[in-house]
Amino acid sequence: MHETFRNETFQFAVDIVYHCPRLDAKAGVTRSLGRQLLRSGTSIGANVEEAQAAQSSADFVSKCSIALKEARETLYWLRLLDAGDHLANEDGKLLRQEADELSRVIGATIVRTRIQK
Repeated sequence: MHETFRNETFQFAVDIVYHCPRLDAKAGVTRSLGRQLLRSGTSIGANVEEAQAAQSSADFVSKCSIALKEARETLYWLRLLDAGDHLANEDGKLLRQEADELSRVIGATIVRTRIQK
């Protein structure tokens, strides 16, 4: 994966970390959903970083597949938070767009890698 994409996944994690304290400050469901979002949203970039040290193309695909699952999970939590008006509409929309784009790039990378085998 290109350095630019690694930077994008890192910046997405920074964005998630920025928004989660506001969710954590609220009681109940919002706090729980925010913690789920924090875990999955920061895991995307961590798995992309791990993929860079993959020992084989199969290992690379495996790590990217985990990143893709985390990106899709992040989209789910963002949609759920948005549906309950727990995030500012514009913030939630931008984060969802970013997570969707990350999912698409990771998915395309997996497909390209499998074809190249």
